[in-house]
Amino acid sequence: MRAEETNETPSLLYYWNVKMSGKVRATYNELDGENKSFDGAGSSSDSAPPSLPSLDPGAQIEMSAAVAGVVPDDTFTVDQAVNALGFGKFQVKLSLITGLCWMADSMEMMILAILGPALHCHWHLPEWKQAFLTTAVFIGMMLSSAFWGHLSDKYGRKRSLRMAGVLLAYWGLLSAFAPTYTWIVLLRGLVGFAIGCVPQSVTLYAEFLPAHQRGKCVVLLDCFWAMGACAEVILALWVMPTLGWSGLLALSIIPLVLFVIVCQWLPESARFHAASGDSEKAMATLQKIAEENGKPMLLGRLIVDDVAQMNRGRIRDLLVPDLKWTTLLLWFIWSSCAFCYYGIVLMTTELFEAQGSLCSISGTDPAFTCTADCRPLSSSDYLDLLWTTLAEFPGIFFTILVIERLGRKTTMALEFGIFVVAVVLLFICTSNRTWLTIILFVARGIISGVFQAAYVYTPEVYPTSLRAVGVGTCSGMARFGAMLTPVIAQVLIRTSVHLATATYGLVAIMAIAAALLLPIETRGRAMT
Repeated sequence: MRAEETNETPSLLYYWNVKMSGKVRATYNELDGENKSFDGAGSSSDSAPPSLPSLDPGAQIEMSAAVAGVVPDDTFTVDQAVNALGFGKFQVKLSLITGLCWMADSMEMMILAILGPALHCHWHLPEWKQAFLTTAVFIGMMLSSAFWGHLSDKYGRKRSLRMAGVLLAYWGLLSAFAPTYTWIVLLRGLVGFAIGCVPQSVTLYAEFLPAHQRGKCVVLLDCFWAMGACAEVILALWVMPTLGWSGLLALSIIPLVLFVIVCQWLPESARFHAASGDSEKAMATLQKIAEENGKPMLLGRLIVDDVAQMNRGRIRDLLVPDLKWTTLLLWFIWSSCAFCYYGIVLMTTELFEAQGSLCSISGTDPAFTCTADCRPLSSSDYLDLLWTTLAEFPGIFFTILVIERLGRKTTMALEFGIFVVAVVLLFICTSNRTWLTIILFVARGIISGVFQAAYVYTPEVYPTSLRAVGVGTCSGMARFGAMLTPVIAQVLIRTSVHLATATYGLVAIMAIAAALLLPIETRGRAMT
């Protein structure tokens, strides 16, 4: 009889993992031989198996993580392996590469705040054409998000990110040489199409993180976003006076080029390989994590899903009975996040232009008189942009503080609630610019935190076969919300600031209810 068929095999495997850690296979074979001899001598139930050397408590504690994924039938899942291998050098490298992707995305988005005034001076554009340039980017992102999600679930996260990086750098560079307004709208729309893939970097990143550190690490990615926005403002302050907007567009693709280069190192998700039924590639990726993190690889057979290629990444599967309610609520939460986030960004300029008084805004206020004067952004304007961007850091750190303590759902609801309070405070008529700045600072920081909490929750709640398309469709709905917000933040606010701010408060209140109604709390939950 083979040793694997005896009842003592789990104990031998446990001893091998804990005490030997792959160094004494010969000793294990000797024990296995003794077990065979014992079994051959007699199979009576009252015969004692060979004793195993005892493990000291220190060794048990030291190696407990390494055997966390080993189950008695000698199998383990990708989730068990990722949790057992922990956070180490591999995840640090992955954080830097993924963060570089986010920095590049942030710089391309921050350009929109700088490009509009520059093109107004260059081509004497009316305001609606400046606004449509931003809208074109959001349209491209909205239309492509689900496409990139489907592609990532079907053919892999790495392949999609690398393709999007190349296209984004190519179209971004061509934008620098756009000869007419029509061309730059078209090219920036294509840039938005490529940016629609950036959320898939979060999908890939989250799939390599241990469960107990996933929330904090994903939220910390927003630091790279904020750093990218700051870098773009500083670059513009240096480049615009000499090279102009075309030079700024050309130099802004440098992080994208770097990302495409280092993307060669970027590993494909082991969860994606497992969901594709490719156990060899999944094991190779896990072995690489073990080597770089200095941890022993789990022993046994990796369990993979037998999922047909054609059944992965289908948008309609997001609306099956088990996921329908979650998907619809997440679509509303994501669209509310973008609606409120970009609303605060746009309202900040409008409110500051209203001569420092929240009560002076009206359709006839001279602060809103449209002029054809060309006024390039000054150094003080760039510094205002920089300070506004820095508001996101407190929101990031607050989210990190509460997301593992309160859970994902409660964190989103709490932060939406704080945003409502900040919006209500905008009803107070004051000419104190400092007071107004503090309110807007808190509102932008906290709504940025909600966005990151949603980025944590969404990859966790969907299975691997639908994770990328789930994140992609949610990102697409966010861009839909971003497209709607200029109507409130730039048009309605000129009629009534109270009505405009009340709209954002009402949307945030509905988003609180949506967050609390989510059927699944994913804190500490294994990714399936």
